[in-house]
Amino acid sequence: MSPKIKPRERDAIVQSLRSGVVPRIGLQHIQVGRAAEVKAMLADLERIKDGAASVRFVVGRFGSGKSFFLNLVRAVAFEKRFVVVQADITTERRLQGSSGHARALYNELMRNMATRAKPEGGALEAVVAGFVANIEHELNKDEMDLQIAISSRLEPLMEMVHCYDFIKAIQSYADGYATQNEDKKQAALRWLRAEYSTKTDAKRDLGTSTIIDDDNIYDYLKVLARFVSQAVYAGLVVNIDELVVLSTRLNHVQARTANYEMILRIVNDCLQGNASNIGFLFAGTDSCLEDRRRGLFSYEALQTRLGGPTQIAGYTDYSHPVLRLQSLTPEELFVLLLNIRRVFASGDDNKNLVDDDQIRAFMIDCAKRLGAEYFTTPRDVVKRFTSVLSILEQNPGAKFAELVESVPLEHSEEASLVSSEESPDGDDDLANFKL
Repeated sequence: MSPKIKPRERDAIVQSLRSGVVPRIGLQHIQVGRAAEVKAMLADLERIKDGAASVRFVVGRFGSGKSFFLNLVRAVAFEKRFVVVQADITTERRLQGSSGHARALYNELMRNMATRAKPEGGALEAVVAGFVANIEHELNKDEMDLQIAISSRLEPLMEMVHCYDFIKAIQSYADGYATQNEDKKQAALRWLRAEYSTKTDAKRDLGTSTIIDDDNIYDYLKVLARFVSQAVYAGLVVNIDELVVLSTRLNHVQARTANYEMILRIVNDCLQGNASNIGFLFAGTDSCLEDRRRGLFSYEALQTRLGGPTQIAGYTDYSHPVLRLQSLTPEELFVLLLNIRRVFASGDDNKNLVDDDQIRAFMIDCAKRLGAEYFTTPRDVVKRFTSVLSILEQNPGAKFAELVESVPLEHSEEASLVSSEESPDGDDDLANFKL
């Protein structure tokens, strides 16, 4: 007998899948395949827990399940007691940039911070408060020794760049926590979320001499990873999606190069052992990685580190920094559609809207419309199937075959247009063109 699915999870899954996005909760109800990739990520998490670092590039075409895989790793990390921060790259939020672009990415990561207890995000205060509360409990609420104990617990951070003001922000939060000074606590959280835009304001409120800005977000991510490892967590996982924006939306060569240099720094640190308790997952398309004119491989040092075969003689090397998502098999896609049917029925097999034969007929129709490609982009098939079931649920008298015939199958296309803004540095090469 199938386990029941909570209404909240059911609605979140259905609404997300119908919109073509990945649900944040309930992934266990629909997950199929990717066993080898998940096993590789579990090995990474164990290394991070032991004080190492990891970097992976999850690569696949549009609709192949990259974002789903990132969220799956996120859910697995929760079970292993990791803190997870997650954000999408945009033209206004990126790893390197002026005018607050990098700070905006850091702020988004902090706002999306999640733990097993707070999987929907906004967990920064819970993590900091939990750290302070645990120390206070150990001291039996002796306020005089709280700051000393915090300094002692955070001593492993002292060797890191930019550690002093980070520690000062934690101590300010602890002081506000002990004295019930809400303003002081919120000021500390603002600093930790990179919401201070000037050093003057931060110094006035907290006494810090620096702020988290465009030039130091990576250094502070490493400090944060060390901090959470001191706060009863296994480490920090950083999920960054939509890496394709860097190659398709940034027309300025210097802007792309600056971001690729930051990625190179992350890769070098993780592969050479210069970072600890932190793992990075970047998700992007094949062309975002391999395009020699605008992609990551346009930066020679990244091509050297991330190039090379991931498959040899039919065998996949899952220790390679690049994880190429393979297409779902027909059997796996069938199981995925069965799982979606079960979600609609809230786990009650007696309430299934369609039978197995109808699902097979649906897959045959998709194959006729897309050919063999429909296995490579499960998002398109899932979105269409979810739309059909939604209509069928609202109109019990509707004919399944007629709905399948009427509901279109949208085909995910890789972004073929680059921003039309003129590049002052003359990078006007044609990136892609489709008629």
